[in-house]
Amino acid sequence: MRQGCVHRYPAPPVPVLLLLTLLFSLLSISPVSGWRPWPHLQTNTTDLEYGPSKKFEGSSEFVHLRYHMGPVLTANITVHTIWYGTWQKSQKRIIRGFLNSISSVDSKHPSVSGWWKTVRLYTDQTGANITRAVRVGEEKNDRFYSHGKSLTRLSIQSVIKSAVTASTRPLPVNPKSGLYLLLTSDDVHVQDFCGQVCGFHYFTFPSIVGYTLPYAWVGNSAKQCPGVCAYPFVVPVYMTGFKPLKSPNGDSGVDGMISVIAHEIAELATNPLVNAWYAGQDPSFPTEIADLCEGIYGTGGGGSYTGQLMDGSDGATYNVNGGGRRFLVQWVWNPVLNYCSGPNALDQ
Repeated sequence: MRQGCVHRYPAPPVPVLLLLTLLFSLLSISPVSGWRPWPHLQTNTTDLEYGPSKKFEGSSEFVHLRYHMGPVLTANITVHTIWYGTWQKSQKRIIRGFLNSISSVDSKHPSVSGWWKTVRLYTDQTGANITRAVRVGEEKNDRFYSHGKSLTRLSIQSVIKSAVTASTRPLPVNPKSGLYLLLTSDDVHVQDFCGQVCGFHYFTFPSIVGYTLPYAWVGNSAKQCPGVCAYPFVVPVYMTGFKPLKSPNGDSGVDGMISVIAHEIAELATNPLVNAWYAGQDPSFPTEIADLCEGIYGTGGGGSYTGQLMDGSDGATYNVNGGGRRFLVQWVWNPVLNYCSGPNALDQ
C-alpha cells in the first residue's frame, strides 16, 4: 500500500468492492499487464517491490484460456535461425545451446526440457500433444544488413523471404514443422522494439514470402534498452535500490534474449497461426500461454520480483539447466494446474 492514500476516499460498500475486485482481476490478464520495466510505465520503487503477483493462483477462473480449433505444432519442430547483423560466435553458441537443450534428456534438474514439458501439455483437436522434439536446423547469416538497420514488422517478413529464396543455401521451406527465428543484433532498430515489445511471433504472408510460415523475431537489447528487455540482468536507472542479477552466460543482452526466445517459441508451438490456444476475444491481440506469466521465473514471482531462483558458485542467477549451460527462462501457463509453473517450482 502506498503512503498517504489512507482515508482519502470513503470505503466503498462491500458489493461494490467485490465488483471492483472482479473487474481488476479480469483486466489483469491483458498482455499489457505482463510485467517489464517499460519506460512509459515508470512507477516508484515501493510499487515495484510490492507489485501484485501475476501468478493468478487461486484466481484461475478469471483466465479464460481457450482452444480455438487451429493447428498446433505436433510434428517435430525444426528451428531455422536467421542471424541478422553482426553476431559473435560466443553469442551464437549460447542461443544454440538453449535451443538444443529443449529436447535434451540428460540435463541436470531443473532443466529446459522440464520447462518444455508444460508446453507439451497443450493439444490439438485430435488430442495430439505438442511435440517433444525441437532441433536446430539450417541457419542463414545476413551480416551485411541486406534490408538495412531499421526494420518494420513487414520488412521482417522480407528478411525471411530473402533467407528462403536465396540463390545459395536457402533455408528449407517447411510450413508444417519449420519454425523461423529471426534474431537481430544490438545495432538494429525494429518497429516497437524497446517501447512495446522485446520480441513477437506471427506467420508470414504468402503475398510477401510466398508461403505461410510461423516465425518469431527477437532483438538483442544490449545497446538500446537492456534495462527493459534484458531485465533482471540489467536494471533501469529509475529503479533505485534494485541490483541487477549476474547473467549465467556472461552476456546480459543474449541472456536476456533467451527468455524472450523461450516465450515466443512456447507461443508459436501452441498458437502458430493465431487460431489455437489463447485468451481474449480478439485474435489480433491474443493473451497467450507465456503472456500470462510475463516476469515470473520462480515460486512467488510477481511485479518486479522474479520469484525464487538459484545462484551458482560464481554468483550467476538462473532457474534451468541445459546442455552444460544455465539459463533464466520465464514460466508458462499450465493448463492442468491452471496457473504459471516451471520445473524449479518449490510448491508443486
